[in-house]
Amino acid sequence: MKTQRKLTLVTVLFAMLATATLAQTPASTTTRSTTTNRKQSKKTATPSVQEQIRELREDLQGQIDVLKEKLTAKDSQIEALQAMHQNTEAKTTTAAAQIQTIDNTVQQNAAAVGTLQASVTDLRTDTIAVSSSVQQVKQTQEKLRKSLDEPDAIRYKGVAIVPGGFIAGESIWRQRAMNADIYTNFNATPYMNSGEAHTSEWVPSARASRFSTLFSGKVPFGTLNGFLETDFLSAGTTSNNLQSNSYTLRVRQAWGQATFDSMKFTGGQMWTLLAENKKSTDAGQEAVPLIFDQNLHVGATYLRQASFRFQDAITPRITLAAAIENSQYQFSASNAPSNFFFGSAGAAGGLDNPSANYTNQVAPDILVKAAFDPGHGHYEIGGVVRFFRSRFYPDGTTSVGAQNDTRVGGGFVASARFPVIPKLDLGLHLVAGDGTGRYGAALLPDITVRPNGTLVPLRNAQGLLSLEYHPLTKLDIFGYVGSEYVQRTYYISSTGTLVGYAPPSGNNSGCDVEAVPTAGTGYAPGASPCLGATRAISQYSVGWVYRIYNGPAGKLQYGAAYSYLTRNGWTGVGGAPKATNNMVYTSFRYYIP
Repeated sequence: MKTQRKLTLVTVLFAMLATATLAQTPASTTTRSTTTNRKQSKKTATPSVQEQIRELREDLQGQIDVLKEKLTAKDSQIEALQAMHQNTEAKTTTAAAQIQTIDNTVQQNAAAVGTLQASVTDLRTDTIAVSSSVQQVKQTQEKLRKSLDEPDAIRYKGVAIVPGGFIAGESIWRQRAMNADIYTNFNATPYMNSGEAHTSEWVPSARASRFSTLFSGKVPFGTLNGFLETDFLSAGTTSNNLQSNSYTLRVRQAWGQATFDSMKFTGGQMWTLLAENKKSTDAGQEAVPLIFDQNLHVGATYLRQASFRFQDAITPRITLAAAIENSQYQFSASNAPSNFFFGSAGAAGGLDNPSANYTNQVAPDILVKAAFDPGHGHYEIGGVVRFFRSRFYPDGTTSVGAQNDTRVGGGFVASARFPVIPKLDLGLHLVAGDGTGRYGAALLPDITVRPNGTLVPLRNAQGLLSLEYHPLTKLDIFGYVGSEYVQRTYYISSTGTLVGYAPPSGNNSGCDVEAVPTAGTGYAPGASPCLGATRAISQYSVGWVYRIYNGPAGKLQYGAAYSYLTRNGWTGVGGAPKATNNMVYTSFRYYIP
């Protein structure tokens, strides 16, 4: 547009110039003619004005043409630039549209990515939930499989029945024969006056095999439990080791229990409350030594008897218990008078053993115990009160003045069991008092008699130190040191005779002299005269148990142990006798799962 304006302006100027030139032509004609005429003589006449104008026009026209060409070129350039500008604007618009499209696409992609991320998160959550569900299903299936293939209990109506026990193949070797099975009567270890003290014995046995069943059911006020345990450590009139090795089944434990809230009442035959527990005061939670002798170990409190026990867990860590238990007397006396009695042989008609003696007990033993479980070990303290009654006859030959006499005895118990280092447990157990000898595994006497026929409790003490090491889940290593003591107690009769337990006048002169057999049967070893009233019995033992397998199919284990036993007698005429015995145990057991 600017170029067209310039061209128009030039054209207007050119027209004005031409007009002015034409207007001036008449005035100057004369002059130029005169002048021209004067000069014609000198040279050729100059072009005319028309020619000049024409030339000028031509020149101007040429310039105009050139300008037009330039203008045309400029217009072409302008048009090209306009086309380029339009093209650029179009491209810019297209690019802007594309950018907008890309922005929209990016926004859509961002939204899609966000949605996808949320979906992925949801998918992960769902996957975790599904995995958890799958795991729960697998666990449920495994529990169901175990409940079918490996049930913890047999269900019968509302009762869960759990079988237990083990089958045992065991043996014991004693340096000095005692004609006993895997159950050692520690207080019968022979002095050297017996021929048995000079010969050893090896006894294989399966009689420790035991079977148990636990019954448990829920009731509105709590839980009812029942437990029955048996073994074969009893003998019938036909029992022998010659042919069938058959022995009779006996009751070890048989009790029922009712639990309500924190309280439990248990009645039946069970371990005495004075026995050490692993926790609380619960029946079935006794800390029994790991050794294989079925009479356990010297120093251990060992009674299983009829009992009625009440206990209350007053806090999660403290349990109080009280019990009344069967009270039989373990009696021993030298030079005892014949004017008293406190029991008799069992009545076969009453289903007692006619070859065993039974006490006419005046009252049950009364026991109490508190157990502490602070989280680091188990601790107990308690006691027992006992009542000993005899009927004595002061005249000695008639029943004139006959009367009953009751004496009171008792003692205390204290136990502690705790880890001293990881996997090593230390146990300490002590019972001491008057008339508590029966509670020890050695079964030392707990009463003797005065010359007048009244009873007197003997001072007793028993203790057991336990070390149990569990270096592997399959291996237990144990060591025990135990001892039991009974005090010498005697009185002088009206005739000057010493009456009671272990009087110094007792004949110990033959305790170290071996006697010859008394018959030609092969079963009659001799024994020289020897009172040998026991003062103390001690036992030192080490051993191990290794579990070959422990799983759903049960538990298979074997082990071995060694014990050194000493029996020291009170001094009498001829000195203080001493007996020793070395014993080696082996054990192979399969436990019912």
